[in-house]
Amino acid sequence: MANLNLGENIEVNTELIKKAYSLAIKVHSKSSEKAYDVEGSSRRSSDPIIFSFSGCWSENSWYDGEPFGVTEINLPLLFPSLRSIGVNENALVNKAFLQRFVDKILGNSDFDREVQKAVKENKQILFTGHSSGGSIANLATIWFLEKYLKPEYNSKISPSSPLCVTFGCPLTGNHIFSHSLRRENWARYFIHFVMRYDIVPRIMLAPISSIKLEFQKVLQFLNAKSVNLAHASIDTFDALNFHMKVMKNASSVPFGTHVFCTGNGKLVILRNPDAILQLLLYSSQFCREEECTDIAHRSLQQHFGYESDLQDSFQMLNVVYLESEQLEQLPLSSDSTSSDIATINSALNDLGLSTRARLCLCAAGELEKRKIGNKESIDLKKPDIEKAMKYLEEDYRLNCENRGLGCYDAFKLQETPKDFDANVKRLELAGIWDEIIEMLKRYELPDAFEGLRDWVLLGTRYRRLVEPLDIANYYRHLKNEDTGAYMIRGRPKRYKFTQRWREHADKMPAESSGESCF
Repeated sequence: MANLNLGENIEVNTELIKKAYSLAIKVHSKSSEKAYDVEGSSRRSSDPIIFSFSGCWSENSWYDGEPFGVTEINLPLLFPSLRSIGVNENALVNKAFLQRFVDKILGNSDFDREVQKAVKENKQILFTGHSSGGSIANLATIWFLEKYLKPEYNSKISPSSPLCVTFGCPLTGNHIFSHSLRRENWARYFIHFVMRYDIVPRIMLAPISSIKLEFQKVLQFLNAKSVNLAHASIDTFDALNFHMKVMKNASSVPFGTHVFCTGNGKLVILRNPDAILQLLLYSSQFCREEECTDIAHRSLQQHFGYESDLQDSFQMLNVVYLESEQLEQLPLSSDSTSSDIATINSALNDLGLSTRARLCLCAAGELEKRKIGNKESIDLKKPDIEKAMKYLEEDYRLNCENRGLGCYDAFKLQETPKDFDANVKRLELAGIWDEIIEMLKRYELPDAFEGLRDWVLLGTRYRRLVEPLDIANYYRHLKNEDTGAYMIRGRPKRYKFTQRWREHADKMPAESSGESCF
């Protein structure tokens, strides 16, 4: 039995992937309204439990009101991690998909009981779905990770780690959704298979309001294919209009590992979300006007063409990996013949990538490289942070004790050169931390940064040590009289961010770790 290597020491048996697809399609065709099926509970102990989620084909099961049909995922008990920690902004998610998951899956006591049983038996759980069923599988996997994955088990993939495998799955959330999964180191549990022309993984790139006229006809076509597995038909004009409108816009952001099927046996694997987005946009575009109608129809037909394509691909296992280092060195011309990049160039040609598309992929790799470089620059400032904090912790605190004062009172009085020196250190530290916070606000650091334990601990030490001095300085200059109370109007973001880091890392309630404010 062959394994598909997906990077990060993750290998998935190809027979398991094919079985997952079979079950995902099977749950579509059932006449009942059951939202999911489960298989594997009666098999060998080594067999995974597979939960397959059905898709829906009514318009309101995809779209609920807003231009992009999204809502803020403000469910702290179910999804506390789906947020940008420091910025304190919740992720956006497709509202209809979220509602279906909450009502049909979590509202079903059998689902929770079956998951608990699998966890107690230490069995691997695989969540899968085709089309919008894949989005439900995504949410189910995140729910599982929030509820059952212990932090000490998140450092490496274990036999009991969950997996989510989707086929032709629409994008589920926005950039914060993707960012939070990468921060938690959870993105690696998600594997998304995408056919080159399949339009469904790209539908959420466009505001639903812009494709509403064609959308219901497309859903009816896909439903006919799902239920009857027959050659359903759709008007050429509707198919073409739908394809062109979707490909003009972009709002949702991918996450996890994407496996692109080129159509001739090759598999292209990416994990960089910006690069995945570019590939979604460019790999299904047409170069010549005469291709329009053909590609528009193929973009719908391929949504149910995964089985045969995966069969061919798994027999060949001709895999091309586009990691950051490969993205930086992509051949910009389809005619490149260098032996080092011939395999990559062949795969890019199979996906029909133009020079512009290749430049966008290179830019995605460069952006990730720049984020890593920014973190390395900040890491170099750790000794400066430690040195300044050591002065405040040891020299200045001892000086204050010798004067019979606490650091807050002594700093507020500013009567000695030591107080002046402490203020210089406070300002030096503020400059470094404000630079970090600004980078975080602009998402210029790696997504994992706010979850790094060493920075969480350093930020907590800094906040506890220096914020009392900031408060003393605030009231010494009577800023409260024209600005207002410190906690309401005067507290710098560097303390709000670092407090939220600790509360998230230690799973504390929001605003419960304000000890640095007395």
